[in-house]
Amino acid sequence: MTRRFLLTILLFSLSCADIPAQLNESDSIRFQWRSSITGNYQQGNVNVLTIRSRAEFSFRPGEKFVFKSQNSSLYQEFSRVKADNDVFSRNYIYYSPERKVYPFGMLYVAANYRRKINNRIFYGAGATWQVLSKKWQVIKLSASVVYEQNRFRGTSYSDAVYNGSNRINTWRGTLYAAGWHYLAGKRIRLYYDAYWQPAFGNQRNYRTQADLGIDIPVWKGVYFTTLFSYTHENVVVTGIKKDDRILTFGAGYNFRSAAKNFSRKKNK
Repeated sequence: MTRRFLLTILLFSLSCADIPAQLNESDSIRFQWRSSITGNYQQGNVNVLTIRSRAEFSFRPGEKFVFKSQNSSLYQEFSRVKADNDVFSRNYIYYSPERKVYPFGMLYVAANYRRKINNRIFYGAGATWQVLSKKWQVIKLSASVVYEQNRFRGTSYSDAVYNGSNRINTWRGTLYAAGWHYLAGKRIRLYYDAYWQPAFGNQRNYRTQADLGIDIPVWKGVYFTTLFSYTHENVVVTGIKKDDRILTFGAGYNFRSAAKNFSRKKNK
């Protein structure tokens, strides 16, 4: 337990390195980075350890293409009994994201201990519409089609049509929304994202996820952050609840390079 606590402190110190104020694939900056960590440690009558981290970056190797990766992890244990050990990685490649509408390819990789998901991979393609794109506020909507592969620690599900196998593979549609706004004279940043994924051919097989967070600057790039996450998975292994809600608090650091390597073209 003590070693894990020291690891938490180390991770926090690493998170306070060069991190950007906000990731936006439509920016002309060559490289952007953002990360944060939240956690809780308690020892005594009740032993609790929670570590939640987020790391995001984007890279523009040329004028047309941008690669972006958004990664998060959650680890929890109660009285030294593991409750969560989850990872979620969202990866995109965009073409000409300075346009009002632009295409992208995507690859998601996930694992969820609490939901008995050993691994989940889905990949596909879609398009993003920049509803609002200003320096201090952004709103984007996207739609895509993906193929998903799941491997579970179980063969009995809330929807009996999938019983008998630990694998569920299906095509899905995805509707995604994201945005951020600077409030109170740019002293508070409100950000959010959400997606809905229905399976083709089975209307009962769908999932939703939504994140809502607030960053408040503290001192020279250091900020206080709080994040609320909600997930609903309508097809789960028998005995697993469909809804999860998590509220976490912590700190992070922002950095953004002022150098622009590629000029943005005005939309015609």
